[in-house]
Amino acid sequence: MGIGLLGNKIGMTQIFDESGNIVPVTILKVGPCIVTQIKTKGTDGYDAIQVGYTYSSNKSLTQPQLGHFQKSNIQPLKYLKEFRIDPKVEFEIGQVIKVDLFSPGQLVHIKGKTIGKGFSGLQKRHNFTRGPMTHGSKNHRAPGSIGMGTTPGRVLPGKKMAGQLGNKVTTIKNLKVIQLNSEENILVLKGSVPGKPGNLVSIIPSE
Repeated sequence: MGIGLLGNKIGMTQIFDESGNIVPVTILKVGPCIVTQIKTKGTDGYDAIQVGYTYSSNKSLTQPQLGHFQKSNIQPLKYLKEFRIDPKVEFEIGQVIKVDLFSPGQLVHIKGKTIGKGFSGLQKRHNFTRGPMTHGSKNHRAPGSIGMGTTPGRVLPGKKMAGQLGNKVTTIKNLKVIQLNSEENILVLKGSVPGKPGNLVSIIPSE
């Protein structure tokens, strides 16, 4: 998988294509990202680059984090992420990578954290069927039996039960790039992207 960029979700809207059809799109503020570290197979065991996004104050970072940026003589950045690269492609520390890395019509993968929906029940979390609502039934949205009796006498691991819904990292694959604006670092993708507006996402080219 090729080098990607970090960005923030701005929100969703809709545009009209050449045929007059409505296309739902998500607008992202992407980069610019700065190369903060270069890893090679000889020193680290694999070829990759580390990119940083969004400048940060010294107060919000620890001393080891500040030392990492001072070593490369780079202004402190809030977010860091590694991308595996082809060793034939050369990068330099401090190099700026912008949204023009992508092109209209290209397919990309978007990785981000989904909206957290808190503690949710079985019907909402796992699409369980509810119990009867009439004829004196007391079982409407209750979990019911969760395990066997004497044998094995325990609840098996992985049992679907109520719990935290959302707030997990997920990847949406093969979203099409509709438009991009190099001056404003804006990327317009067809379809939806995980998370609320302002959510941090990784944009990775599809291979």
